[in-house]
Amino acid sequence: MQPVREVAYRVIRAVDVDDAYANLLLPVEIERAGLGGADAALATELTYGTLRRRGTYDAIIRLAADRDPADIDGGVLDALRLGAHQLLSTRVASHAAVNESVTLATRASGRGAGGFANAVLRRIARETPGDWSARISQAARSDDEAIGATSSHPVWVVRALRRALAADGRPDDLDALLEADNAAPAVTMAALPGLAEPAASRTRFSPIGFRAPSGDPERLVRGSGGAVRVQDEGSQLVALALARLEPTRVGERWLDLCAGPGGKTAVLAADAVTVGATLEANEISPARAGLVRHALEALPDEVPVLERDGRELAAEQPGRYDRILVDAPCTGLGALRRRPEARWRKTPADVAPLVETQRGLLTSAIDALAPGGVVAYVTCSPHLAETVGVVTDVAAARSDVEFIDAAAALQAVSRGPLELGTREDGPPVAQLWPHRHGTDAMFLALLRRRA
Repeated sequence: MQPVREVAYRVIRAVDVDDAYANLLLPVEIERAGLGGADAALATELTYGTLRRRGTYDAIIRLAADRDPADIDGGVLDALRLGAHQLLSTRVASHAAVNESVTLATRASGRGAGGFANAVLRRIARETPGDWSARISQAARSDDEAIGATSSHPVWVVRALRRALAADGRPDDLDALLEADNAAPAVTMAALPGLAEPAASRTRFSPIGFRAPSGDPERLVRGSGGAVRVQDEGSQLVALALARLEPTRVGERWLDLCAGPGGKTAVLAADAVTVGATLEANEISPARAGLVRHALEALPDEVPVLERDGRELAAEQPGRYDRILVDAPCTGLGALRRRPEARWRKTPADVAPLVETQRGLLTSAIDALAPGGVVAYVTCSPHLAETVGVVTDVAAARSDVEFIDAAAALQAVSRGPLELGTREDGPPVAQLWPHRHGTDAMFLALLRRRA
């Protein structure tokens, strides 16, 4: 058994069994196996590719096995998914893909399972990816189910993305967005303001962004002492939009209310140092609070990191802060390129509790603003209930807030034209998109507390 496939399989199983995060576990497994160069790249492709296309592979396995994937032993099913990915989406030789996957299935559940996996994978190998796409489309019970099966998105996610695109004036972009969700994203870096300069390979929009050089970007991060970091360009832009919204008065107090894992916190902290503001951070999860502290190690001034429920913390500090970032917990539907397992973990039932939390955080943050202060409400999700729905509901219940044009704020910090969507009604919010901007689907709303 090749260690490359062992690594991919272990991560895929951990995602299934232990709710592990592939982006955190995979580097550990690669290092443990001593993989480098092409082998590390292949392990990464096999892992992320299998997780991204899991829905499509399950639809194919259902037909090839004539069995509901839910009735197949989990260890065997993950071996079949990994084998299907190699057969249909890589240049791995068919015999190697089948044989190695059969070995994994046998280890998981015995010789009978190995024989079953061998038969299923050989059936899959007989047809082209195009043939299988046509077959699973024909087997679908609705047009949306066909789109979900062929694009490897749950149907409820397909519908949520369609509605979000329509609201942003992009009703014809669904296919492009679904395709972008299944493409491996380029690695982007951020050079913290005042601590490092972006490399020559600049990103399109962020003034602190650049493309990672070839090789392991973590080496660059370690070598800089944290002054440069891996960070999505959209995350950089929304943090900068708040920090640079308008001239800062010396002594301003800023707060990052939901700071984990700390990427936006570090950008805010670096900008705060340059303009004489002070930043506080808060993160309810102790483990994520530890990540925030690590993200801030390059900063010359210590940033206090609290571990509180953000709603309670903000409620205890009325009128204290001039700028607050609420990077609210959300479904994560905007980061499916980088966290492919997220699409299989969330369900429609998760949205309502998240929305309740989001409203509470935003309401408390506004209460904690000084008169004239601004809160940036951010989600890594375009779902309308989590974005426009939250900010509209919160603002409608108050008489002391007004919206600031978020699209104009983003454009003001961008190096090039963002060409953001047009909204016929509703508040002046902004939505970034993977297929349009090459970023996560970051949402931004800016609200000022009236003086």
